[in-house]
Order: sequence, then structure tokens, then C-alpha cells
Amino acid sequence: MLIPKGKLIAIGGSEDKGTESEPNFHQKNNLNFFEMQILSRIVQETGGHEANIEVITSASSIPDEVGQNYLDAFNKLGCKNVHHMDIRTRDQVQSQEMVDRISKCDGVMISGGNQLRLSSLFGGTSFLEILSERYFNESEFVIAGTSAGAMAMSNTMIYQGSSTQALLKGEVKITTGLAFMKDVIIDSHFVTRGRFGRLAQAVAANPSCTGIGLGEDTGVLVTEGRFMEAIGSGLVIILDGHHIRHSNIADLKEGSPISIEHLVVHVMAKGNYYDLKDRKFFAESVENR
Repeated sequence: MLIPKGKLIAIGGSEDKGTESEPNFHQKNNLNFFEMQILSRIVQETGGHEANIEVITSASSIPDEVGQNYLDAFNKLGCKNVHHMDIRTRDQVQSQEMVDRISKCDGVMISGGNQLRLSSLFGGTSFLEILSERYFNESEFVIAGTSAGAMAMSNTMIYQGSSTQALLKGEVKITTGLAFMKDVIIDSHFVTRGRFGRLAQAVAANPSCTGIGLGEDTGVLVTEGRFMEAIGSGLVIILDGHHIRHSNIADLKEGSPISIEHLVVHVMAKGNYYDLKDRKFFAESVENR
């Protein structure tokens, strides 16, 4: 199995205007996606202030506004070589300009919004193929994403599901994401929006996958496709379904409550680590042990 040489930074989002509203959750008019410490970590991992970073806002319904917000934020950190990829159609995705730009940059930042836009726009394109090849083959290449941009990183992707009805069969909708990571399912805004139930249903239906619930202003830095470091101010919740002893999800009628036995849960804070391959939690870096 090919071990990725690049890095992923998946972030749980914040008050991301541009994300389609979920019922019962008010969207504040605030485009500060997350604190500067996470943006700073992206800059650090991408190669410093001279790094060429492309911001992809295709998931957002207000891409110009979101793109400018990122340019301003990176500029405050001293990064001048940051550009907005305003991609809204599959024709644009496959244009020579965009292919050339994604071939030359040091990393990308994928904004929040609707993750189904990302999979439907980029799936099956040479753009995504180049992005994936660079992630797997170049040690300094970074793919960062927040909210929808984080959820789309996995092969198995949640694209719909309310928090309040999440433990009723059929309420959580799953499709194929951008597939930078396999055997994981990522959810965002996890604590604030009470999304434990929907990630639990997704894992119960796909127990070979590890669920990664990202809190707001919180993320994970993934190296070698398996080692996750928690970054930011909040929590990362891990749902491990490998040891599930009972689940009734296969035999239920749509809309019926789900039961799950022995779903293993880990709670990570800044500085904690998790090995996705061996499914082990570490309070600190293995190197420091």
C-alpha cells in the first residue's frame, strides 16, 4: 500500500458563512473561519511565508467573499504568494490554467460550504488526479481543508444528515469523497452542532472506517496517511467501529432507531496523537515517549 509523503490538515470549521445552514443552527455573519494558530500551522507545514498557496472556494455559495477573506488572513500572517482559485464549473476545473496552477503550488486550502459540490466538481478530473499524485509523492505538499473541505478528504463522505434525527436509519446520506484518505469518515462542527449521532450511524454502516469528529477551531495534521496530531483549541472525537459487537442497522426499516454495542470512543485535545492504522491513542508524540 502506497504511503502518502504529503500532509493533510483537516479542520472542523467555525462560523463559516458559505456553509448551507442546518436547521436549528444559526449562522453568524462572521467570516473568521478559525483562529490564526491553525492558519499559522498551515503556513508552517507548507514551507513558510514564501509558500505558494492556492485557496479553493468551490464548496461555498459566496466564493468571492470567502476567497478574499482567506487572502486577507494569510496576508496578515505575512504570506504574499496566496491566490484564489475561483472554480465553479467542471469546464473550469479542467482548464489548462487551473491544471498548471495546481501543478506548481506548494499547497492548497479548501474552504467550507457544501462538500457535494466538491465531489461533483472535481471527481474524475485531471485536476484531482494531479492533486492526489502530488499528495502521495511529494513530502512538502499540503492539502488543508475546513468544514466541507475537510469532510471531502475521505473516500467515504457524509453529504447530508441532520443532528436531531441522526440515529434514525436513513437520515445520514453517504457518497464518495475526494479519497485522499481511505477507511475514515470525517465530520465537522462536531461538538457545537451535536453530530455524534450522525457519525455513529455512518460508522455503524461502515465499521471498517474510523470516524473523525472535528470540533470548531480544531483540526488534525495527518502524516504518512495514518498519524494524526490534534491541533487548535477544541476537541477531536474518534469513533472506532472495528470492535462493534452488535448493530441492528442492516435489518431496520427506514426511520427506525439504531442500536450499537461497543463503539469505542476517544477524545483528543491539542497535542494528542492517534495512529489510524493501529487504532491507538497517544497522549503525546511517539518521539517524546
